[in-house]
Amino acid sequence: MSASFPDQRPYVVLSCAMSVDGYLDDATDRRLILSNEADLDRVDGVRADSDAILVGANTIRRDNPRLLVRSPARRAQRVARGQAPSPAKVTLTTRGEVDPDAAFFTAGDVPKLVYCASASADRASARLAGAATVVAAGEPLDLALVLADLAARGIGRLLVEGGGGTHTQFLTAGLADELHLVVAPFFVGDPRAPRFVSDGRFPWDAAHRMALAEVRRLGDVVLLRYALGDRPGAG
Repeated sequence: MSASFPDQRPYVVLSCAMSVDGYLDDATDRRLILSNEADLDRVDGVRADSDAILVGANTIRRDNPRLLVRSPARRAQRVARGQAPSPAKVTLTTRGEVDPDAAFFTAGDVPKLVYCASASADRASARLAGAATVVAAGEPLDLALVLADLAARGIGRLLVEGGGGTHTQFLTAGLADELHLVVAPFFVGDPRAPRFVSDGRFPWDAAHRMALAEVRRLGDVVLLRYALGDRPGAG
């Protein structure tokens, strides 16, 4: 399976909050708060409109996210549409070293899917027995294969919430349709801290600019929404 079959994958939205100088966090053990309540509510709405939420395994280890829809009204609307209260959860891992007691696995009665490099899939299956469905996804792990499998499972809209390595993989592969980039009004200024993306070759450069679809002020942060292609589904 290759990325040359865009119609066989979900519509992919990348979501990220960063400092003015492009950092996702600082280098301390405490999680850096970049967003605010207005933006968190916006993200909750984006989650509620998604079929699945994806984060990398390092984000599970670092942030221990629950990845659930917070608003009772939005959960009720999903249930009224015949959906689970929150979207399915998806993660990517090369070595399969994720903790089955992490909130990703224990919070919410929704499907949990772990896409693992094929060489580690058996070990991950044993480690996560009963906590998630483990899917061998190529060696090395193939994002296009992951997306094709998600589409086959009925996932039409996928929200990718990081971290930086995962964002880099999707963007350099040209496998994203929208980028929601929230900028917080301060600097981190520490090269040890994780950045929004790593170095790489991206389809969008000075000669191929992304299309700015929306600018929205949310308190003291700003949302920049970019359209990365012409697939239907932008909202």
